[in-house]
Amino acid sequence: MNLSKREFVQLLGAASVAGFGLGRQAHAAAASPYELPPPFKGPGAVSLLHMTDCHAQLLPIHFREPSVNLGFGSQLGQLPHLVGEQLLKAAGIRPGTAEAHAFSYLDFERAARRYGKVGGFAHLATLVKRLKASRTGALLLDGGDTWQGSATSLWTQAQDMVEACKLLGVDVMTGHWEFTYGQQRVQEILDKDFKGRLDFVAHNVKTHDFGDDVFAPYTLREINGVPVAIIGQAFPYTPIANPRYLVPDWSFGIREQELQQQIDAVRAKGAQLVVLLSHNGMDVDLKLAARVSGLDVILGGHTHDGVPLPVAVKNRGGQTLVTNAGSNGKFLGVLDVQVRNGRAAEFHYRLLPVFANLLPADAQMQALITKLRAPYAARLAEPLAVTEGLLYRRGNFNGSWDQLLCDALMQAQGAEVAFSPGFRWGTTLLPGQTITREFLMDQTAITYPHTTLTEMSGEMIKTVLEDVADNLFNPDPYYQQGGDMVRVGGLSYRCTPTAGMGARIDEMRLNGRLIEAGKRYKVAGWAPVSEEAAQAGSKPVWELVEGWLKASPGGRVAPRRLNSPTLVGAAGNPGMA
Repeated sequence: MNLSKREFVQLLGAASVAGFGLGRQAHAAAASPYELPPPFKGPGAVSLLHMTDCHAQLLPIHFREPSVNLGFGSQLGQLPHLVGEQLLKAAGIRPGTAEAHAFSYLDFERAARRYGKVGGFAHLATLVKRLKASRTGALLLDGGDTWQGSATSLWTQAQDMVEACKLLGVDVMTGHWEFTYGQQRVQEILDKDFKGRLDFVAHNVKTHDFGDDVFAPYTLREINGVPVAIIGQAFPYTPIANPRYLVPDWSFGIREQELQQQIDAVRAKGAQLVVLLSHNGMDVDLKLAARVSGLDVILGGHTHDGVPLPVAVKNRGGQTLVTNAGSNGKFLGVLDVQVRNGRAAEFHYRLLPVFANLLPADAQMQALITKLRAPYAARLAEPLAVTEGLLYRRGNFNGSWDQLLCDALMQAQGAEVAFSPGFRWGTTLLPGQTITREFLMDQTAITYPHTTLTEMSGEMIKTVLEDVADNLFNPDPYYQQGGDMVRVGGLSYRCTPTAGMGARIDEMRLNGRLIEAGKRYKVAGWAPVSEEAAQAGSKPVWELVEGWLKASPGGRVAPRRLNSPTLVGAAGNPGMA
């Protein structure tokens, strides 16, 4: 797809508007989004490139941003809890432009067909090489959720992503879904593939027995004469959100006090710029930034928020910039810093959309991707059905991909209710696209994919919904695990996000009748975190859904009718379309 010169100029919006200058104006517009104004030069100039949450997507894809990302209390109307027109207005991005498509769900299908796919490691590699060539000593930082999210990453135990990241030139990394391959596999990759070439940092992962560091807490690099400390913050709730049996010897946590100690320690060693490479989720990072001092920047991930503007958070040491760089390979964050007299004096930040149509594929990376995928090409490409509606996942509540999974789980297992995890990763399909095995695996490729069918009392169903709602809407970010609401099939309910714990869910109905607390119902699900469920021998979710798709009448899947809850108290919320 070719874009006119005018569209090229419009496409700059995300880069020029997102320029954030402390001490001087944001950069003026250039002729294309990738012809950026020059960075700082000479001694004291530091540049960091940031990617996160690519979820193993080696090829360009479509990915729809959320239409619901609710925030309440102090989070109301603040980034990242702005969607659609509200987000574009806050960032100064013109509706209808390519950058509006990158950062919002608005008119998604038309815009996706017009501007094409995003991401892809071959196109990302081209952008990384250009930026590193123009920024002496620039480092590429990976915020994690890199090794999981595709069929090939699952089938190779992440080796495809490891090889791609080595070629891409990742310098420093932290993790989350990486840990779902198990302790032994993570250590094997670090010892065999990354040793001497890539630093995996996570100050908040300790051994259960003696509290020793599992990974290096930080790395100290010198860039243009500036000692730069990069501290790692892995996802703090890994053993809760994912199976504990996969990391039995490791403990996690936010570890705010320990982070302050790490900051003080690297400052004592001469660090003039201190960066937290975080997988906390943006709300947690915003709170953390206000409670520690001496931290210059948080390059964040986990909640998949494509945030075009950094947020400056005041604290007792001055202020900390907090960013979040989206997901699925859609964006690359660019942070330029000028350090003077031993302190960071100026920052300029941009979040660049990675449009596959505007960035030629890097030949080396493309050749590697082709080689990595070749043994699985026929298996990946097998058609299962054609979708007649838009299939997407992202949002606080049900997406159409999630609804498809719930419908398949109920119908295939004869269940009355279905639960599907509130995962945010997974590619988007446009109406008329073929659902191949690869696209189904993009939604389901995890190491604990087992399906379940259990009897639950009405009281237990409410408890499940209340627990997840508290995780999502707890007013204290430290009690949020950064997921979205469990996706629900069959059951309708009402949700009051601002209510207290245990009082957010009511009006639960099945076929129009209120659920009875003491009655038992057949509930289908998948991705159980208990080891017993993993050993039960049930079908993996993709096998069950694949059969359901192949049995679709005429090989076509009708648009899904979303089973979203009735929301109370969310009218007019800027985080809701």
